[in-house]
Amino acid sequence: MELKKNCRYAILTATSMGARLTPIDRQPMHCGSTLEIQVTSAESNVVSVSSYLGLPAKLLTKLVKGSPVARMIRDNLAHRHIDVEGPEVDQGGPWGYRHQFNLADSGFGPRGPQVSNDRAGEVGRTLSAEDFDLERIFGSEGVQIAHLSGLIAALSPETGRFCLEVARTAKKHGTRVSFDLNHRASFWENREEELRSIFSEIASASDVLIGNEEDFQLCLGIEGPEAGGAEISEKIESFKGMIERVRAEYPDVSVFANTLREVINANRHMWGALTWANGEWYVVEPREIEVLDRIGGGDGFVGGLLYAILTGKPAEQWIQFGWATGALAVTMLTDYAQPADEAQVWNIWKGNARVQR
Repeated sequence: MELKKNCRYAILTATSMGARLTPIDRQPMHCGSTLEIQVTSAESNVVSVSSYLGLPAKLLTKLVKGSPVARMIRDNLAHRHIDVEGPEVDQGGPWGYRHQFNLADSGFGPRGPQVSNDRAGEVGRTLSAEDFDLERIFGSEGVQIAHLSGLIAALSPETGRFCLEVARTAKKHGTRVSFDLNHRASFWENREEELRSIFSEIASASDVLIGNEEDFQLCLGIEGPEAGGAEISEKIESFKGMIERVRAEYPDVSVFANTLREVINANRHMWGALTWANGEWYVVEPREIEVLDRIGGGDGFVGGLLYAILTGKPAEQWIQFGWATGALAVTMLTDYAQPADEAQVWNIWKGNARVQR
């Protein structure tokens, strides 16, 4: 895939930042007495792979002025080497704006993780194209890949329009667009017609289109494999058929990717993926991985896939690198992968867990 040259940023994303609260020692939220806090968002998880591996990354967001959570967010993103741009808005009193809280335990063995989102008053729901000089960002500064997520596109009518404007402006200036469909049922309730239209338009402007086992079906209305039944490895041909139908609907997309996950228990997953690029299929058959915390694994895959594209690796390595950064992410307590270097990622792909001295 040919990328725009002479850009200030390799990768950019738009997101609503928040904080995750997690009980320590893998306890459930309802009976955990001590909580850890971390900065999180699916989209920042994606660009963190590139930023930790040395590529310039940028994040567009909105922050609450004077909020200690906003300060924590800025400090954390600086630690991840991610530039942040976006307005700070007044809180407007104790019942005004704030950053979302994600209440999520890690699960253990037969007890799966449970996640509850507290998004009342979320400042990120007001994201708008008017908050940013998109012509400067994509025209003067330059971006190679703009990554968008269905989580932000579906967050509110305002954020849906914002994502459309980002995609349109990016395409106008020769920036490649990546779109992770990221369906969330609670966001789509009673909004199916509205969101299907928005997602379809963003997908039409995309160069890279990404989903999991159900995203293409739920977000774009494309027929796919039924949930349950056969092991996921036995459904790979069905997933290929689904992506062929997506390709027919969105012929301008250059790369399609679909993660494959089968949960054995909270600590053991079968993890695989498939991609279509340059007229070829690339498949990683599901392989067993150990899981410390599953949240962010899919984002890790997307981050690794995009990093491999950005660094000019051959197409067969895009899926390999993405598989490995997804597997790396679930070994960490943060929602995002923090690769030390490419060698660490390739050792994960090769199954080499020997001590590195």
